Amino acid sequence: MGRDVIKVVSPHSELPIGEFTVATVADVDDAVTKARAAFDNGPWPRLAPGERIAAVGRLAEIYRGRATEMATLISQEIGAPISFAQRAQVGLPTVMMSAFSQLAEQYPWQSDRDGFYGAPVRVRKEPVGVVGAIVPWNMPQFLTIGKLVPALLAGCTVIIKPAPESTLDALLLGDMLAEVGLPDGVVTILPGDVTTGAAVAGHPGLDKVSFTGSTAAGRAVAAACAPNLTKVSLELGGKSAAIVLDDAEPEKVAAAIRSASLSNSGQICNALTRILVPQHRAAEFVDALADQMTSLAVGDPADKTTQLGPLVSQRQQHRVRSYIEAGQQQGARMVVGGVDMPEGLDTGWYVRPTLFADAGNDMTIAREEIFGPVLTVISYRDVDDAVAIANDSDYGLAGSVFTADTDRGVAVAEQVRTGTIGVNQGYTMDPFAPFGGVKGSGYGRELGPEGLESYLDIKSIAVAS
Repeated sequence: MGRDVIKVVSPHSELPIGEFTVATVADVDDAVTKARAAFDNGPWPRLAPGERIAAVGRLAEIYRGRATEMATLISQEIGAPISFAQRAQVGLPTVMMSAFSQLAEQYPWQSDRDGFYGAPVRVRKEPVGVVGAIVPWNMPQFLTIGKLVPALLAGCTVIIKPAPESTLDALLLGDMLAEVGLPDGVVTILPGDVTTGAAVAGHPGLDKVSFTGSTAAGRAVAAACAPNLTKVSLELGGKSAAIVLDDAEPEKVAAAIRSASLSNSGQICNALTRILVPQHRAAEFVDALADQMTSLAVGDPADKTTQLGPLVSQRQQHRVRSYIEAGQQQGARMVVGGVDMPEGLDTGWYVRPTLFADAGNDMTIAREEIFGPVLTVISYRDVDDAVAIANDSDYGLAGSVFTADTDRGVAVAEQVRTGTIGVNQGYTMDPFAPFGGVKGSGYGRELGPEGLESYLDIKSIAVAS
């Protein structure tokens, strides 16, 4: 490993909680060489699917045994409230291990069909090869497991590049993987910085890169993969709209949006951040949202009663505050929140939950991904206008429709150009359903059988009659 060391700092105390050594470009080369050998000549890709499923089962068992340790570590690293860390940051990865194992058990790895000319054709699904998985800091284990487990079940070898802010939990996962006893080179975790990530994305020895992160970084990853024709899937940013129809109940909508938009301090790619409400009922929905946001308990993420923790870094805090200032400067009405520290806090990278109303869809706070606890309410004239506003975005990751009439909600949802959308929920990621975006939100899908297939190649074997 290289000699440079990065300290991981608590977003709450602003004090170091750990450190790691940065992987160099030479370390990346070494990891790819080992992963290449493990794929080309090792046993892992040649095991029966059931044997790989059993290995993932062992990982799940080990993971559950260290869930408290993992949740505490993630809470300390990124400031996620411990209750959210236990439920989502660690709970969801264990659910996904089980779900992907079930999908692999049922998956048709091989099928036979009659060819057009009468000769039989066998279609096989085979592992794509060596995979580079580049993971962001906001949901580190959820996103890592969402790439690692389907890739392993497919028979791939994997190199994981975690974000600097959330590397300690990745190293803990590495300890668990060592207990599983995978063959040498099947999984390597490379702690590092932007240089490390660029070396992984552009390495000619990879067969696929799976990246989750910002749209700007996704463009750079796609460009790095292009010269080598490396397959790439990108799950990028979002500016998702919640279309609130005129028959919806304000309190129910506000409670659902609070959960969907403000969990993890709003640092979730599929958060509902543009709230589209009918003009004649706008005040009702704004008041209900304001009540929900002012009731949030903001503070120490280690406190079980905390509902909103700090942002991950001082840089992120400054960024989000600049968007709040932009909203005020451009004429949106700030209903609650602001750039001051939350009451009772004088350290930590906190931002008050902030709600804007009377906003236009052309404002910066409605166009750009803020990645913090900031919501923007935009009024619409009729349903066609609401759909047009929802679709007037550079992004297309998620969204939701709220209504008392489910059929009507589904009909509206079908008109929104986005990869995923919910009706009367803030898009819940079902591990059996594909997740991903369109437009500036990327391409490719994770979760569901489609997520498993993203790590498979298709081979046709035609036999002469």
